[in-house]
Amino acid sequence: MSGLLAPTEEQRAVVEAALRGGDLKVKAYAGAGKTSTLQLLASAMGDRRCSYLAFNKNIAEHARAKFPKQVSCRTVHSLAFASVDPALTARLNLPEEAPHQLAARYRIQPVRVPSVTGLELELVQFDLGKMIVEGLGRFCRSADPAPRADHIAVDEKIDEQAAAWLRTNLLPHVVRHWQESVDPKGRSAIIPDVYLKVWAQSNPAINADVILFDEAQDSDGVMLSVLARQKHAQTIYVGDPYQQIYEWRGAVNAMATITAPERRLTQSFRFGPQIAILASEILRALGEKTPVLGQKNLGSLVVYNSDVQPPVDAVLCRKNVSAIWELASGVVAGKKPAIRMSATEILAYAEGADLLMAGKRAFRPAAFSLFETWKEAQDFARSVAGRDTRPIVEFIDEYGTNGLRGLVPMITPEERADYVISTVHRAKGLEWGRVKLMNDFRFRVEDGKTTLDEDELRLLYVACTRAKHVLDITEIQNELAWVLINANK
Repeated sequence: MSGLLAPTEEQRAVVEAALRGGDLKVKAYAGAGKTSTLQLLASAMGDRRCSYLAFNKNIAEHARAKFPKQVSCRTVHSLAFASVDPALTARLNLPEEAPHQLAARYRIQPVRVPSVTGLELELVQFDLGKMIVEGLGRFCRSADPAPRADHIAVDEKIDEQAAAWLRTNLLPHVVRHWQESVDPKGRSAIIPDVYLKVWAQSNPAINADVILFDEAQDSDGVMLSVLARQKHAQTIYVGDPYQQIYEWRGAVNAMATITAPERRLTQSFRFGPQIAILASEILRALGEKTPVLGQKNLGSLVVYNSDVQPPVDAVLCRKNVSAIWELASGVVAGKKPAIRMSATEILAYAEGADLLMAGKRAFRPAAFSLFETWKEAQDFARSVAGRDTRPIVEFIDEYGTNGLRGLVPMITPEERADYVISTVHRAKGLEWGRVKLMNDFRFRVEDGKTTLDEDELRLLYVACTRAKHVLDITEIQNELAWVLINANK
C-alpha cells in the first residue's frame, strides 16, 4: 500500500477480506473512495496478475492512468473484440442497414395500435425495424441463450395489451436478425453487442489471477455470466447498487445478484453530514438500513426553501426536455449556461416539431416519435402520461422552432459558463460544489400518498450525491418530504 494515503478502517477491511481469497462484493456509496480502494487492492495483490474491467471506455482510460502498469485496464467489450473472429468485427465497418430497410426486407408491414391515451398510433417500418434492432441489442446484453419477447422494448406511449402483441409478433424477426448477425457467411453490418455475445457464448477465460470489476451495478447480464465462469480467478465486484440507473438498456443490478462475502464503503469523501443525512433517508426509502456517512470537516448545506436563489454550479434535471427548458430560462435571465447535450440533440427537437407541424412523421427525437401531427404531440403533452414532453412542447408553442434553434449559439463552453445544466444520467460520476435539482422527477399519488418508484428514487439518490457543499432541493422539497415520510413509516 506504499505511495497511497493511509486507508480508512473500511478500506483496510476490504483489502484484508480480498487477501483471504475468494470472490468479494464491495458496496461503495457515492463518493466513498472507490477508486482509491481499488488502487489499494491492486497494490496489495503483489505479483498476482490483475485485470481491471470497467463498464465504459472513459472509466477504463481513467483507471489506466492511475493504476500500476502491471494492472491491465480494459472494458469487457475490448476483451471480446480482441478474442472473436476478425471477420465478425470487420462487419462493424460495413454500411448500417436502416431500420425501415430491415423491416422491408423482412416484409413487415405498418400497423396501427392504441396508445395509453386512447389515440391510435401508426407504427411504420422504421418503428418496427428499430424495435427489432434494439431487441437484438438487449438480448446480446443479457445472459439468456436465445432472444425472448421481453427483450423487445415498446414505446411507453403504446397500450399495454398492444405492446404484448407487438413483442410476440416481432420476436421471430429478432431471432432471424440474430441468426443473420452470427452467420459466418453474413455480409451485413453488426452492432458491437453482437461480438460481445458471441464471445460470451464461447465460454472465454480471462487471463488474470484477480479481476477487479468496477461500476458493477451497471453491468449487463452477459458480463456477469462471463465473470461467474472465471473459476480460476478471484473476482472483486465494486459498485453502488443505488446508482443503478440504466434499466432502459437492459442492465441488471449486479450487486443484488452476486453471491459473495460483502464489505462496505459508507464514508463519503465528497460531502458533509447534512447532505449525507438526506442521502441516507433516500437509501432508507429504498430499504437500505446502513446510512452513508458525511465528512465532519466538510461544510455542507441542504437548501429546502429559498426566497433568494443561491448561486449554483450545476442544475440537474431528469429529462432532456427539462434541461433544454432550463437552458432557455438561463439565457433569458442573462446568464451564460453550459449544457451537457450536443447541438444536434437540441436541433432534433426543432426539426421534429417542424415535420409534425407539416403533417409528416418525425422519427427523431424519441419524445416526438409515433406522432403524426403537432396537435397529437400537444394533446399527449397535456395528459398525465405525456408530462415528460410538456416543457419542450410548451417552449415550442411559445417561442417557435426558430426560438429553439436560437438557443444553440447561446450555449457557453463549460469552462467559461456560469453553471452547467445536465440530466442526472449524464451527471453520474461527476460532482460540483453547488447543485440545484429541478422538479421533473416522476412523483405520483397512489392511494392518497405521494410516492416514487424505486428507479426514480435511485435517480434522485444519484442527483443528491453530486453536490459537495450546497444542495438546493427547493423545487422538490414538498413532494420529496412526503415520499420519505410515507416510505419510512
